[in-house]
Amino acid sequence: AIALARSFPGMKGLDLAREVTTRNNYEWLAGSWNLDTQQWSETPAQRHVVAYDFGIKRSILRMLADRGVEVAHPTMYRWVQGFAPGLEKRTRRHLRPCRGPWHVDETYLRVDGEWRYLYRAVDGTGQTIDFLLSAKRDKQAAKRFFRKALGRDNTRNPREIVTDRLKSYPGALREMKREGELWRFTRHRRGRWLNNLVEQDHRRIKRRTGPMLGFQSFGTARRTLAGVEAMAMLAKGQVRAVPANDMPAQRALVHQVFGLAV
Repeated sequence: AIALARSFPGMKGLDLAREVTTRNNYEWLAGSWNLDTQQWSETPAQRHVVAYDFGIKRSILRMLADRGVEVAHPTMYRWVQGFAPGLEKRTRRHLRPCRGPWHVDETYLRVDGEWRYLYRAVDGTGQTIDFLLSAKRDKQAAKRFFRKALGRDNTRNPREIVTDRLKSYPGALREMKREGELWRFTRHRRGRWLNNLVEQDHRRIKRRTGPMLGFQSFGTARRTLAGVEAMAMLAKGQVRAVPANDMPAQRALVHQVFGLAV
């Protein structure tokens, strides 16, 4: 972060963030230019922005301030909005295949003062399959979520889908089977207590988003959630060659997917 600031002499806080983000280049968001080696190097503070909760972000601000770099909250916000979607997209190329039944559930997030619905699914081993933020919780939203999940490179038609008793799921799955979008022998199980696996997994996301007290827009929420979900997948060991909670391996992966110098 110090090297990043020195790349723009005279700029601080929000002005520095604007200069970085207007370049529309992930490397400027994910790392900094080393004048000695003439190579990109990672800025850990930027990666940690989506990895930890709001209290840790304040600690990151203080840590940077101790090193003479003045970074405001809008700067952190711009790092997340520019860096998180690229991290999630590039991380998905390295995910392990999903196995076992799909556990699908929805949770709530506040967006623009309204309660919205976050569809999420995990497989039988607890690996994140996909997520979708939706304004409504109906049959069309459920179909959009299943289509998105089935379109991933690391997924295939599941033998079993487990949901709660929300009435929109059976209709959505029947229509997808009739239209050939879902394997016709996929079993649908419904029950109040069958989805503890995904409901417990919601905590990983709520722990990050809860202190944020909601989002101002759908776009902001989607980009932030992309980074939070990507870091959750890394923490759970879903990425090949990256063991669970192995911070050095996570850092090496970020270097790899963004083409940065090690």
